[in-house]
Amino acid sequence: MTVALVLFGYAVALAVFAGPLLRRARWVDRAPRLAIALWHALSVTVLASAAMAGLALTVPTVQVSGDLAALLRACVMALREQYASPGGAAAGATGAVLALAILARTLWCLARAALRAARDRARHRQVLDIVGRPDRGHGFTILDCAESAAYCLPGRQRRTVVTTAALQALDGGQLAAVLAHERAHLAERHDLALTFSAAIATAFPAVKLFRDAAAETARLVELRADDVATDRTDRLTVAGALLAVASHGTPAVPVGAMAAGGAGAAARVRRLIPPRRPLGRAQATAGSLAVAVLLALPVLVLGGPAATASQHNLCPDASVSASAPMQ
Repeated sequence: MTVALVLFGYAVALAVFAGPLLRRARWVDRAPRLAIALWHALSVTVLASAAMAGLALTVPTVQVSGDLAALLRACVMALREQYASPGGAAAGATGAVLALAILARTLWCLARAALRAARDRARHRQVLDIVGRPDRGHGFTILDCAESAAYCLPGRQRRTVVTTAALQALDGGQLAAVLAHERAHLAERHDLALTFSAAIATAFPAVKLFRDAAAETARLVELRADDVATDRTDRLTVAGALLAVASHGTPAVPVGAMAAGGAGAAARVRRLIPPRRPLGRAQATAGSLAVAVLLALPVLVLGGPAATASQHNLCPDASVSASAPMQ
């Protein structure tokens, strides 16, 4: 019971307090890729901790066949001692339902979101095959449209799309910046990060952390793509390109497509004006360690009693058992 309470308390604490703290952190806009990893680590940790809490309740109620060797029977006795729950079978059943419900709901929403995005992208590609025309020199698709926009369709048949209005609004350097932005989305598979965070938020809408993670991921992938584009050109060129493609709105794009302009473009332009200040190596290392600790801690908590049980005399060494004389 103690293990289950610790894991569940850890999940609740992260869900309540971690999101606001991360949103107020000043460094996230300077290292968007690390911030995306941290948001995803928080979401995975909360889900895993809650599921493992249910699993910890289930462990002591699992029956072991009497045909197993004495070594395994003794080890099961030790594990029961460490994971013992005062609720008995009722607590174990509740834990099993909790763990299975979290796993099933998560997988269902992830699969549904991925299939929906793939379907919408396939339909949009069919439309582009009919109404779009390729630009052989730069490797993108030109779409006749009165709205200035550029976006990309990820997947196996990835596309980068630029409207004719955007081509008229962008100069050569700005067009290169927009293409670098969209290709950064494709190369780093930002669509997977967006699909994951949106699916988790849909699966558990009552958890504010998941809603914040989805919103922040959508914002941060754009910042990351902006940073990649600045490496190809310069910050002011990227800022001018964003203003050009966002000035007349963004046409409807399918689920899973990522547009350079649209919501948040003004804040992104303001971010690009001052000189870039990336995180130092020590700060980046600390952030990476935080991601690793978040993911590892629930596993260590769940496995702690098992490690303790392995030190008990009830769990004899396998080599000793194997060398014991046959009765």
